[in-house]
Amino acid sequence: MIEVKKNNFFLNEAVNTCLNNIIKNKSFANGYIFYGADGVGKKQTALKFIKEIFKQSSPSENIEERITNNNHPDFLIIEPESLSATKSSGNSDLEKTIKSGSEIIKIAQIRNIKTFLSQKSINSDKKIVLIIDAHLLNEAASNCLLKTLEEPINGIFILLTSKLNLLLDTIISRCQIVRFRSFSSKKIKFILKEYLDTSKLNINTKLKFEDLINSANGSPNQLLKNIEIWNSFSDEIISKLDSPIKNSLEILERSKLISEKLEIYQQICLVNLIQTIWWRKTKNIDLVKKLEKLKYLLRKNIQPRLAWEITFLKISIEDL
Repeated sequence: MIEVKKNNFFLNEAVNTCLNNIIKNKSFANGYIFYGADGVGKKQTALKFIKEIFKQSSPSENIEERITNNNHPDFLIIEPESLSATKSSGNSDLEKTIKSGSEIIKIAQIRNIKTFLSQKSINSDKKIVLIIDAHLLNEAASNCLLKTLEEPINGIFILLTSKLNLLLDTIISRCQIVRFRSFSSKKIKFILKEYLDTSKLNINTKLKFEDLINSANGSPNQLLKNIEIWNSFSDEIISKLDSPIKNSLEILERSKLISEKLEIYQQICLVNLIQTIWWRKTKNIDLVKKLEKLKYLLRKNIQPRLAWEITFLKISIEDL
């Protein structure tokens, strides 16, 4: 694992200023939507915000530990069911979890919120509900949540999402949006220098560091994942992938090797890096789109080997 020297390097200064003012003035809305790309610190910031709210009511309580361990009586966290099931099964490595399209938040989970809010707060003035990946609410759950937001409650809702367009407009209108912007390449470089133990940051020499940063799409968290995953690849996997492959036999061999040796989450990371490297070399937008389609097929786990073969073959016949 990559060692982090400080635990708050995902926190966005502009967002923190906004939330600190809310806490200072106690001007809490019933609902907040933390919106931004994956891996830019929405969850970390939400948990910090929640801890500070609870500290106002009960400063002597061990808030930090209770929120971290998810055992605070006035705090409820809702996650898509498959992620919750993965946690309960004892698999803590959720970084490898790939959304297959089957994860949803069901109406039963939202009804649990109503039960939770109907009970009197124990240690705090208000109860707080945190909904992870709120865009995965199904239709029934969305409508149920809307009714809950419309009713007078003694709680605060915080919805995290990377896909604001998938939320009901009526839910959005009842919440205050807190926008998390992706980090610039300059900011990510600063983060690496300031917050990571760079002496232990082993990066495969076959990669340009700029390509790693660009493949992260402004997400420090994704950059760390990319570095760890890339360093797990053997030379056999990454050789000859620095430019589009032209030879048909080599395409078939390379596709077979990738699909047999790598897990789906590793394959998706590999596509992201290939996409960045090949774009830098070719500036071919159609190539990028084909690789984007490949990522979609891999997430759906639709015949990975065939997906690689077809994508590489289509790219090979273009005049790059």
